[in-house]
Parts: sequence; C-alpha cells; structure tokens
Amino acid sequence: MKIRAGYTISYGLGAPTPMLLLLSVHPSRRGDLIKPDTLNTDPYVEVTQYFDNFSNVVSRIVAPPGQITLSSDFIIEDSGVPDIQDPSAREVPVQELPSDVLPFVLGSRYCETDQLSSLAWSLFGGVTPGWERVQAVVDYAHRRIEFGYHHARPTKTAFQAHEEQKGVCRDFAHLSMTLLRCLNIPARYCTGYLGDIGVPPVDAPMDFSAWIEVYLEGRWFTFDARHNKPRIGRIVMARGRDATDVAISTAFGTADLLRFDVVTEEVQETPDA
Repeated sequence: MKIRAGYTISYGLGAPTPMLLLLSVHPSRRGDLIKPDTLNTDPYVEVTQYFDNFSNVVSRIVAPPGQITLSSDFIIEDSGVPDIQDPSAREVPVQELPSDVLPFVLGSRYCETDQLSSLAWSLFGGVTPGWERVQAVVDYAHRRIEFGYHHARPTKTAFQAHEEQKGVCRDFAHLSMTLLRCLNIPARYCTGYLGDIGVPPVDAPMDFSAWIEVYLEGRWFTFDARHNKPRIGRIVMARGRDATDVAISTAFGTADLLRFDVVTEEVQETPDA
C-alpha cells in the first residue's frame, strides 16, 4: 500500500532562534519513499542535517523573528502487514546483548528504573520469560493508564504516569519501557506516524504517535501499550532512550506553537481504465 503523510507546524518567535528538528522519516524507511520527505520552511531558511547517536536525522535551522512554518508532504510505500508477532521469541541474557543495545536496558530521564524495579519483579518476575513476559507488561500498562490528550504533561515520567494512571501515548510507552528495563529486557522509544489504517477512524485530530521496540531473540519487535494490538502503517521518524532523545523540536529560545497539523492516510489508488 501507499501512505501519504506529512505535517504543517508553525512557531512564533521574538528573536532569531536556533532550532533542532527531528521531523524526518528515519533512514531505515527512506528507501520506501515514493515522494520525497523534504523539510520546507516559510520563510525560507537554510536547513542542514546530521545523524545523531541513534541514527536519527536531525535538521538544524535558525528561525527568524516572527512566524515560521515547517512542512512536509510525502508518499511512502508500506507492506500493509501488521506489526510482526513472534510468541516464541526469547529474552537475551544481559551478558549476551550487543553493546549498542545495552543503553536500552538502563534508566533514563523519563524512565526511573530505580523507582519501579520492585514493582516490576513483583508483578512479572514469575511470568514466563520472553514474549509472554513482554506482553504481560504491555497489557499492564494498557490497563493502568487512561488515555486523554488533556492528561499530557511534558515533564511526566514513567513513575508519575503509573501513580496518576492517566496520560498520552508517550506515557504508555515510558511506563511499559521502564518496567521492561527493570526486568533486564531492552526497550527503546519510537516516535512517528500511525494513521487510522485498518481500524475505525478516531474522531480526534491526527498527531504523531509513540510506541516502543523490544529486543528479543536478537531483533527488535514493535509493541504499543496504548493500542495494544498489531497495527498497519507505522512510519518511524526517530528512536531513542525516551522522549528526550526524539523531541520533534528543540528551540534555543522562546518558540510559541501556533499551528500543529499532521496527516497520515492511505492513498486510495484507482484501477487503470
């Protein structure tokens, strides 16, 4: 299938402001692009890019005073296959983990493994290691948190989300990811596009989404504690230890959000006449 995706985001600035942007499709999906994912700016400013430590594409700009609008509109080829499931996938002992996977078994800014370790082992220590244990953690986070955009708070941590029992997709991701790390199972944070493809449409504005990837049997598998079911059409933009590493924008100054529109939809192709 083909998916059209993109965004239009506007900021208001009182002075020239350097910004870092993680809005590009992740390099692992660049080969699937049919129409390029190009960061456009209005007014025009120079855009330079580099790869961060997690292989994400970071764009650098200096936004001028006034309003700046960032946009992209691309088409990408997708398999149309739901998230891969492998109930037989086994955990990998810590001593056998590749060195580049080890950071994802440690605590981080939003993932307080020290505060949730006892809970994790008391709830899941007796569950069969591997896929069954991971799914039990994801099920728990799915039940524990009530979703609502009005529950969003940029400083909310996994422990706070657990205690408040309310949050948005990033909180589901942080909680499930932290509990897994407490159990010595590597888990990393993902952000990107996830449209209402193959599921009933939701009567709410489209937004970027957050989910996690878990390392089992020598590879990464997708889990999503908010939706808790395999989905079609995920387009990853960035991966990291938690939301800190994948912030869509970081402004070195004051930047007021004026507009935020995201599009993710299947392209309905008409048969040739």
